[in-house]
Amino acid sequence: MNGDTTSDNAVNRDKFVQDMRLVISDAEELLRATASQAGEQIAVARERIQDSLHQAKVKLAEADAIVRERARQAARYTDEYVRENPWRAIGVAAGIGLLLGVMLGRR
Repeated sequence: MNGDTTSDNAVNRDKFVQDMRLVISDAEELLRATASQAGEQIAVARERIQDSLHQAKVKLAEADAIVRERARQAARYTDEYVRENPWRAIGVAAGIGLLLGVMLGRR
């Protein structure tokens, strides 16, 4: 059950990173589209948006680094487990392969 939660969290983090990249891209496009607009209120709003975008980019880079590091750790742990328990790993892989074969064979 814990493995499912971990993979769900990884998927949620990846989705969050993708969503944040899209928001940043859209905001940058909006800033480019309004670059010719004049006025004090627009200038203030553009400055606030630019500051927010900068902060979002920094946080996104941090989140991306965390996701990558956790993926490396998971790969490292998996590698260690397989090296310490090769027959168990082979059995699990064979069981999963058999299960997938049966499920796909029913289609």
